[in-house]
Amino acid sequence: MVNEATLEINQAATLPELQEIRVKYLGKKGLLTAELKTLANLTPDEKRIKGAALNILKNELETLFDAREAGLKDAALTARLSSEALDVTLPGTRFQTGGFHLLTRIIDDLATIYKALGYQVVQGQEVETELYNFDALNIPSWHPARDLWDTFWLTDGRLLRTHTSPMQARFMQAFAPPFKIVVPGKTYRFEAVDATHESMFHQLEGLAVSDDITMSDLKGTLEEMAKGLFGERTKIRFQPSYYPFTEPSADFAVYWENPRTGTSKWLELGGSGMVHPRVFEEVCKLRGDTVYAGKRGFAFGLGIERVAMIKYGVPDIRYFFQNDLRVLQQFRGELE
Repeated sequence: MVNEATLEINQAATLPELQEIRVKYLGKKGLLTAELKTLANLTPDEKRIKGAALNILKNELETLFDAREAGLKDAALTARLSSEALDVTLPGTRFQTGGFHLLTRIIDDLATIYKALGYQVVQGQEVETELYNFDALNIPSWHPARDLWDTFWLTDGRLLRTHTSPMQARFMQAFAPPFKIVVPGKTYRFEAVDATHESMFHQLEGLAVSDDITMSDLKGTLEEMAKGLFGERTKIRFQPSYYPFTEPSADFAVYWENPRTGTSKWLELGGSGMVHPRVFEEVCKLRGDTVYAGKRGFAFGLGIERVAMIKYGVPDIRYFFQNDLRVLQQFRGELE
């Protein structure tokens, strides 16, 4: 029995197979158990001799089973460790990284430029009142300029701001001069959407107020901004214009050498001018004092999408908001 059991035990390839063999020999109905039951039919001397031999056989079989079980477990563990092994010397898996949206990058670039010039970056609210969006900026209800800022009105009489300029009045109402601020943010207008117009877009508003600010300061500030965005060789020019909240007013354009095409031309970027005296008068009414009486300041505004379209050659403003990764990913290398 020992030789036969030893052969079967050594040939067992898995733990379940080994368990079946264990039951065959040592189970309640196993071969060794059957031999032990025959002891009842033997004389005392025969029982003592055969019982001792069967106990020795049982111990030998249990030792064989335990050894084979330990060997099978070790082999299974080795196979598992081999299959799950991690070679730490191999290069890691490179995960695809994202990048900043073009508009986010332009806003960050502008904020960095103006912070270096001593400006404070502030945020305004997108839901505005008629007072701050129009009246306080010298655009009363009868003024034809309101047609240029047709917007979305809410049922409570408020509106989605048409420009970031309301922060001019809000900031001056809360703080005394001198100061310099820029206000980036979303604006809304009831526009027919096409390649250059969207009903929602981003603007950057700038405002500086002191005792002796001039148009020269305004032009110098915009020139520094243009060089920061498009390079040191960039030039800027003013062209007379009209805005209700500035007087005199001027549109400003940059002369930019496009590295993509090798061409150069003047590109209109935004509007600007000296803060209209009536805006200061309205702020004094809001504050209930005369802190801004006799003060001077300049203001300017530009479209963030306009800057991005010029700098990166994006032909359609709608591309910024369609979440088409084919459009955005092509600029990832330039933005890193």
